[in-house]
Amino acid sequence: MSLRRLIGAATAVVILGSFTAVPAHAGQHRTQPGDLAAPVASEAATEPAAMWKQKPDGFASLPGYGLEGTTGGQSGRIVTASTIGELQNYAAAGEPLVIFIRGTLKATDYVKIPVSANKSFIGVGAGAEIVNAGFKLINVSNVIFRNFTVRDSYLPGDWDGKRPDNDRDGIQLDTSHHVWVDHMKFERMGDGMIDTRKDSDYVTYSWNIFADTNKALGVGWTSNAVTRMTIHHNWIRNTTQRNFSLDNTAAAHVYNNFLQDIGQYGMMGRNAAKVVLEGNYFTAVPDPVVAKDPATEVVNRDNIFNSTRGRKDNVGTAFDPTHYYAYQKDDAASVPGIVAGGAGPRQSSEPNNTTDITVALDGTGDFASVQAAIGSIPSGNTQPRTITVKPGTYREVVNLWADRPNVTLQGSTGNPADVVITYDTPANGVKFFGGTWGAQGSATLTVSAADTTVRNLTVENAYDEAANGGSQALAVRTVGDRVTFDGTRFLGNQDTYLADTTGRDATARTYLKNCYVEGDVDFLYGRGTAVFDGCTIHSLDRGSDTNNGYIVAPSTKNSNPYGFLIVDSTLTGDGAPGTVSLGRPWFASSDPDAHPMALIRDSTLGGHIAVQGWSDMSGHSWTEGRFAEYNNGGPGACVNEFHPQLTAEEAAKFTKETFLGDWNPAGRS
Repeated sequence: MSLRRLIGAATAVVILGSFTAVPAHAGQHRTQPGDLAAPVASEAATEPAAMWKQKPDGFASLPGYGLEGTTGGQSGRIVTASTIGELQNYAAAGEPLVIFIRGTLKATDYVKIPVSANKSFIGVGAGAEIVNAGFKLINVSNVIFRNFTVRDSYLPGDWDGKRPDNDRDGIQLDTSHHVWVDHMKFERMGDGMIDTRKDSDYVTYSWNIFADTNKALGVGWTSNAVTRMTIHHNWIRNTTQRNFSLDNTAAAHVYNNFLQDIGQYGMMGRNAAKVVLEGNYFTAVPDPVVAKDPATEVVNRDNIFNSTRGRKDNVGTAFDPTHYYAYQKDDAASVPGIVAGGAGPRQSSEPNNTTDITVALDGTGDFASVQAAIGSIPSGNTQPRTITVKPGTYREVVNLWADRPNVTLQGSTGNPADVVITYDTPANGVKFFGGTWGAQGSATLTVSAADTTVRNLTVENAYDEAANGGSQALAVRTVGDRVTFDGTRFLGNQDTYLADTTGRDATARTYLKNCYVEGDVDFLYGRGTAVFDGCTIHSLDRGSDTNNGYIVAPSTKNSNPYGFLIVDSTLTGDGAPGTVSLGRPWFASSDPDAHPMALIRDSTLGGHIAVQGWSDMSGHSWTEGRFAEYNNGGPGACVNEFHPQLTAEEAAKFTKETFLGDWNPAGRS
């Protein structure tokens, strides 16, 4: 429910989500919004609304399986765990316990802690956390987790979570019931943050943060449609999949959640799942609502979709939550503010002012994943932040989100070959829930944020055309304005680099200095403005004696005089002489406002460049584009009717400065 304070002459009640506190006696702890600390043990006897005696809402509050609801360990003793060993012993105890967690409890080697029935795990004060460990509930009931962080069990290099030794969940539930997870934070886990498995039931997840990992929350691993769960006021951000994935839920009530900056898909119902999805807010989420299978029923109502694309399914009637319990739903437009302000454990109020972040696979950095490092930067960041990546191959899909501008992502050694970010998604690859990934979904690196700099590293789409057939397979896609690449390598085949914009009427400028880009078909393309300054642009050999591809394929808007500029660069190629076209005009989706523009000047053209420099495309003649050259040299440089040349007077109007306008990237000569 909404955060509100009711103040009377002598009585005050504060409600934060499902957490309710009544006035404390004089000198005792009083819970306020954003202050979720439980009293220390000495206060327990006199605190009338102690955190361990509060009850959940939603399905976890309902009677079933011989229980009247979820009460955790409130009937037992209060103990404090200050080490992982103590936490393991208390969690496995046969008696009911309220287990306080104070400070940082870190496991040397990852451990998934077995939990027995009738336990409450309560973080005390700001900063309570479990590091490199998780919890396992197998055939147990009546367990509560509140007010602490579970973090950093990520196995370096296994971003996909595919290794058999990487079942490093935050919480795993198997055939368990009456579980409440509230005001928690889960980040950078090796596998799922919470896996709700094998007929678990009567579960409520409320006011939690799930962040900076690949897999968020999976539900299922069963052929039975048993699970009843309530999921409300959670903040799911900078994750990729399972946001949530709800498989064979008998009743999943998902309301007032905030999904922000998601890589792959949002909420998904699978098999015979029945899902009511209402009053949620989705921003920067592809395929935000998916009903995967014919038997899936997803009620999609009163949700807000901002900067989303793809599926927003609404199928079937599912169930009526009010038949089970009463609840109060916030307006979806208010959800980002309410959830961002109230979700998660009590934490230090100091802002995150860290400006230098290090990523390393060997454990010597702040993070072992590039995407996790990006997630550590606050949404809405305005100050410059630098992420330095140590040598290694990072197999992950990386998104520099639009709400995190002013970031520099750089390799640590100055040699771009030392740091490689790689993935292998093709545009024609089939999503497991239907459809294909498309060009946008295939990119290994997407830069949506303005004022981003990427330097001294390699970005690769490693899709194997020779083995699997031709497909678009982007290494890099840029969308934000004022994006700089310096000393960066782009490796791919077809459509290696897409200079994109947020829409047909938007503009976006990218400056590429001393970069290396390779590919074969249309491997520099898009409607954005891009300046390639001092770059090496390398055409791969497709094995043809006549046609080894095309370099540029701009789709510049008619009103934009500046598309692609290649200047002071070198065009090289592996193919037979005269078999590579400089480019062709792309009229994307027959865009009537497109007028493709590209200029190659002051550059060296290898012998692979065709005598007929420019080519037709999809029924459009190359002459429909704005294509020109000026002052080029090398064996591929021709002056004929197929290589239109600017005059010196015209060339003076098409320089790096005119293409970039009022933006002067640092280091531009």
